[in-house]
Amino acid sequence: MRLAVITVVAGRHRHLRLQQAGLAVGTRRPDRYVVVTMDDDAAADALAGRHPAARTVAVPLGAEGRMPLAAARNAGARRALADGADLLVFLDVDCVPGENLLARYAETAADGALLCGTVTYLPPPPPEGYRLATLPDLAPPHPGRPVPEDARVLRGGDHRLFWSLSFALTARTWRDTGGFCEDYTGYGGEDTDFALQAAGRGVDLWWVGGAPAYHQHHPVSRPPVEHLDDILRNGALFKGRWGTWPMEGWLREFADRGLAAYDRDTDTWRSTGEAGRRTRTPTAYRADRAGRPR
Repeated sequence: MRLAVITVVAGRHRHLRLQQAGLAVGTRRPDRYVVVTMDDDAAADALAGRHPAARTVAVPLGAEGRMPLAAARNAGARRALADGADLLVFLDVDCVPGENLLARYAETAADGALLCGTVTYLPPPPPEGYRLATLPDLAPPHPGRPVPEDARVLRGGDHRLFWSLSFALTARTWRDTGGFCEDYTGYGGEDTDFALQAAGRGVDLWWVGGAPAYHQHHPVSRPPVEHLDDILRNGALFKGRWGTWPMEGWLREFADRGLAAYDRDTDTWRSTGEAGRRTRTPTAYRADRAGRPR
């Protein structure tokens, strides 16, 4: 089984290098390491001369400089498949693979299954940075997802709990899913959409024990105010495609802070134009029948 690891990047080269270092010492090494750069020409230099060798694919930013996360993942998959990959492993750039992550994905992989390992959110690193050997001891896996024992696989998972930080699927299953919907740009929604699309095509969700990934610390906003407009726009797209609004917890927090408002009569979320956001005027987001936000 030829295994390809795919990650997308726009900055965070220190995180990317530690991911590369983790891949180099795993019990199963990738046959291909595909790094998709989003307006990030310097990423190739950050990876040069290190193992495993990376193949870079450049994808331009979308409208208004929004990151094309869905399109970038699809581009990475196309490159990996063109290189003969049988198993695609997607890792967020901030995620360092545990030493058995690739081995567990490879031995568990089956057509018709979407595989997800555990993810641990690490505390801030010490001044000298993280050490690979100590990552498992720094924090427990995220409690919001199943945490099976190392040798176990939990089948029949809830597709709405899928996250794109760490997952794997066979080449055939990837083709069956149709890939990520590239109408999503910027932050939010595209991973849940992908999982529901997979479910609709008969792909089961499996939680794989013994396949940990460690998410490196970086500052975040809670809720992610800097992504407000992306979330509202992508949420409307999701609503049009699936009939419900995603990311409801964040939407409620935006509303509590006066940054967004919901109109029950029109099933519309709108930004309020409050200070601290990137846009300057209120914008309403409602899905049309084709699923496009307008």
